[in-house]
Amino acid sequence: MPQSEGGYVSLPAVNGNGGAIYQSTTEPTAPPSVFESVKRAIGQAIKSSPTDSEELLRSERLPVIVGGSSTMPVDPMDDIELRSVQLQFPNARGSILEACEQRRVPTDKGDVHVAIQGDTAKPAIVTYHDLGLNYATSFAGFFNFPVMRGLLENFCVYHVTAPGQEEGAPTLPEDYVYPTMDDLAAQLLFVLSHFGLKSVIGFGVGAGANILARFAHAHPDKVGALCLINCVSTQPGWIEWGYQSFNARFLRTKGMTQGVIDYLMWHHFGRNPEERNHDLVQMYKQHFERAVNPTNLAMLINAYIHRNDLHLARTPPGTPGTETAATTLKMPVINITGSLSPHVDDTVTFNGRLDPTNSSWMKISDCALVLEEQPAKLAEAFRLFLQGEGYATPLSTPASSPCGTKYQTYSSIFFANFREQQQQAMEERDRERERERDRQRQLSLRVGNRLRETAINCTTPTAGQGDNNNADNRSGDEEDMDLENGNGTATGNGNRAYVTTDTSGTLYYGSQSNKIRITENPLPEPVSS
Repeated sequence: MPQSEGGYVSLPAVNGNGGAIYQSTTEPTAPPSVFESVKRAIGQAIKSSPTDSEELLRSERLPVIVGGSSTMPVDPMDDIELRSVQLQFPNARGSILEACEQRRVPTDKGDVHVAIQGDTAKPAIVTYHDLGLNYATSFAGFFNFPVMRGLLENFCVYHVTAPGQEEGAPTLPEDYVYPTMDDLAAQLLFVLSHFGLKSVIGFGVGAGANILARFAHAHPDKVGALCLINCVSTQPGWIEWGYQSFNARFLRTKGMTQGVIDYLMWHHFGRNPEERNHDLVQMYKQHFERAVNPTNLAMLINAYIHRNDLHLARTPPGTPGTETAATTLKMPVINITGSLSPHVDDTVTFNGRLDPTNSSWMKISDCALVLEEQPAKLAEAFRLFLQGEGYATPLSTPASSPCGTKYQTYSSIFFANFREQQQQAMEERDRERERERDRQRQLSLRVGNRLRETAINCTTPTAGQGDNNNADNRSGDEEDMDLENGNGTATGNGNRAYVTTDTSGTLYYGSQSNKIRITENPLPEPVSS
């Protein structure tokens, strides 16, 4: 029914069926654009007869169809445009849970939860998560990335979770003494011993990167390579210690408060994360609110803020002004951070303590949480790092590898190809020199044959004088030749005949008084003296 106030007003019928056409009073009274008029007219023509469409096109007003039960005008073009829109769901983040084998590894500080992903007969990668996360929330999205799924066909990943941080973990007892950062690093020895791993590749984020760096520093023979993201190598400052102390106290007494969530979001995403990825931020906030055990997280935070310095130094031990126990990591290290991360300065400090010959620092742009915001760049960097260290190129011939698997580095392959190319180039040069010598011998034979086949009479005033003149006037570039051997002749009258060359390299045959130019023609050309 038409409405007199705030709705629609009745208009005269324009079709033969007596239907009513209404126009919304909320639309602007200004004349509509030509594009909108044509769009609406064509939309109406789709559901009307050809004669009706002609009348609509001649209509001065802008018609809008209103359904019998609807209170707002319906634009037929909107239905047509939205027909092809479909929802696209991202890769399920929980798929890593189904692909992993869950294990509980006993240690001297309690059990440790380990999730195994892949074939245990392949080289091992050990991961360690950051504060407020576990192996699923920290690595599920990254290891489910298509590039990483292809790379993991050559590896077996062991996801280690700190005590009490796994999904659905019960609250730790009140008398439980949570392991320190050094104790958490020492627990990895039990993990390696439990699965029979001699050497592993470390992959850690934040607090997990610090734990893996401690383990690699204490046991360099157990780690073949390290990929550390937002790694901190120093003890906490006063500001960090103060904030985290309040967070640990609130987590024990009040649970997951908004202040703790804000600090954790800053720790992982930096400032203003909603401007980059609003959905990802909301997902992490929901995880902190619902899936984290506050008491257990408070114990981990307390252990993290009481960490000591890693005591790493680029200078070798014994250098004046350095600590006695200060050494650097001996294995290859790739140190990664995001340009928007609050830990950029910490990674720069950590990079200054590493050996520049076997370490590299990388800052990925437009992200803070690299694993989630830039997985493609991180996966490519990690893949090239593994290939450069010889973990991603399987060979049929035996070759040594830190993980005990037959692999060869890209650098050794490059130098092997370089040596092969050099050897081929040397062989080609030797063949070219041999061909040049053959051409010289053939040219000498042709010259001798032409001289032998051509009758040459050399006449001089007196034979004896010719001999003396020939002997005296012979220069350094003249060469006596024997016709019988194809190299020269002696004339029948006793005069010596020899081959000479001028400055241009032209060959001449005969004596000084009677010379003949040797050319490519069948017969020599006489030259006037």
